[in-house]
Amino acid sequence: MVYTGDPILMDDVLFRPVHSLIDQSLHSRMGATTTNGDGFGIGWYGEGPKPAVFKCIEPAWNERNLREIASQIRTPLLFAHIRASTGTAVQRSNCHPFRHENWMWMHNGAVRGFHVMKRDLAMAVDPSLYDGIEGSTDSEMLFFLALTFGLTDDPFTAVAKAVGFVEDVGARRGVENPMQGTIATTDGISVWIFRYSTERQTRSLFYSADITAVRAQHPEVEVLYRLGDDTRFVVSEPLRDLEGAWLEVPESSAGIIRGKEEQFRPFEPVSPVRST
Repeated sequence: MVYTGDPILMDDVLFRPVHSLIDQSLHSRMGATTTNGDGFGIGWYGEGPKPAVFKCIEPAWNERNLREIASQIRTPLLFAHIRASTGTAVQRSNCHPFRHENWMWMHNGAVRGFHVMKRDLAMAVDPSLYDGIEGSTDSEMLFFLALTFGLTDDPFTAVAKAVGFVEDVGARRGVENPMQGTIATTDGISVWIFRYSTERQTRSLFYSADITAVRAQHPEVEVLYRLGDDTRFVVSEPLRDLEGAWLEVPESSAGIIRGKEEQFRPFEPVSPVRST
């Protein structure tokens, strides 16, 4: 889940919605697994350009410290992720979001055949970035590949090259349909989102409609009036059933969200001119 808008208490977006991310950790409706109990993480911006992160290997529904801080911290931009491991260890460094300087990154999905491709992928990471990799997940490796290919300058092209490189390596290693996933990344100002899989059957991803239009359609929903006009959410599953409030991110597409504005475009991997 991504929240961007006026500063808001984390509790209001993590715990209070009917189908909140905490509820989804136990009762996911659209995910690959119903229960996501292999840890969680939140990242947020406060004072200064670098985000803070809080990660834990406990299930999100069972971590009292998360409830404690969520009731006290306000932020204009929040990343939150619940994890179901796809094969790597359950450890703090493998929980999302991942951070590099002022950037954060989350990924829902998997690089299939990662154990076969891991060395090739790691060798492609820029040496100046490599020591920033803390964990062992495919998701973090994908982040550092995107950084290598210029994420901080042009996120759309960098992610296209990172995904293209994964597919190139997968083809060489005999891995069928290596890429699956939805991605969110931010520099603390804008949020870029991606939905793509090699087989074009990608995990679900939604973003919220303009809040003023949703208020007009549902004047009886009191919580909508506590949210600022620039409020936007990006979620794997809608936080509550509210007609007209959620728009599905199209298959094989990428977008940028900044305040009330959003722009989407088709997404296709790009094979980078790079060798291992």
